[in-house]
Amino acid sequence: MTTGKTEAILLVNLGSPDSPTEADVRRYLNQFLMDGRVLDAPYLIRRMIVSFFILPKRPKQSAEAYQAIWWDEGSPLVVISERVHKQVQARVDLPVGLAMSYGSPSIPTVIKRLVDDSGGALTNLRLIPLFPHYAMSTFETVIVAVQDAIARIKPSLNLSAKTPFYVDPSYINALAANTKPYLEGTYDHLLFSYHGLPERHLKKTDPTGHHCLGSENCCSTPSPAHKTCYRAQVFQTTKAFVDAVGIPPEKYSVAFQSRLGRDPWLQPYTDKTLERLAHEGVKRIKVMCPAFVSDCLETLEEIGIRGKASFMHAGGESFELIPCLNEHPLWIDTLVRWCGDPSVWAEPEQLFPS
Repeated sequence: MTTGKTEAILLVNLGSPDSPTEADVRRYLNQFLMDGRVLDAPYLIRRMIVSFFILPKRPKQSAEAYQAIWWDEGSPLVVISERVHKQVQARVDLPVGLAMSYGSPSIPTVIKRLVDDSGGALTNLRLIPLFPHYAMSTFETVIVAVQDAIARIKPSLNLSAKTPFYVDPSYINALAANTKPYLEGTYDHLLFSYHGLPERHLKKTDPTGHHCLGSENCCSTPSPAHKTCYRAQVFQTTKAFVDAVGIPPEKYSVAFQSRLGRDPWLQPYTDKTLERLAHEGVKRIKVMCPAFVSDCLETLEEIGIRGKASFMHAGGESFELIPCLNEHPLWIDTLVRWCGDPSVWAEPEQLFPS
């Protein structure tokens, strides 16, 4: 039985290997790193880097990391995303699909299913990339991947997308409500750990060609570049959150995790910051990761296991990883509201640097 619906919603998260085995992790890393917006080198150079320098050793290391956090139901990121999807679909009249940028279920598979389920009636697809901030390697690549899939499956399908929601009041309120219970106890410092990016990514998405990283205070100096500047946006998220919760400046800081390769990435680095804070006398720390809406390898293993070990080894006494939004009721409410709010959607061309 077909739905006959002319509109549908598509939620997209990053994705995960199908299993924590070395073979599945290798397949996932190959797909992920061969994306030209993730490893932004010419194809042949990218192929050489991935095939000869990354895939020979990294899949085994990453598989061991995934095994440390894997749930009985599967990948935490995928399982949480599926639970969120189910709750949103139960409250939204339109069909809602869930896809992953890499791994399964793939973007083309889910779009084709939505088109088929509509009996070919689908004319409008509303996309919600589950990334609060604009980044070439996350938000932008999702838009492009969906556009490419539509071109192959149903070129007449109209696409609109949710704009980055880094300071959306409902997102900040959900983040605050989710985090407040963890801040009620005694702690010395709150660290915001955002996913890192190579500095060149910021420069590539800077429409002015000169603002991003051009000065020490570039993120606090108004500029059209901030519309697509990941670094400026994470600082805005941090400010909106600490204002909502009431945390004094001396009690929190921002750092960036998950760097890869030798090129300069956004600093300060989370691992180095955790060690520094412990050496400076911070004994009780809490860490939150607002760049992720679902807990995943980067939060549960990189921060919750390795980050904790680094902090404790450097002299820390108490470390707590604050969970991501996951299935928090206010986050579900936010997604449901966006699904029915025409004011949050924009044409893809309006979202890219210009």
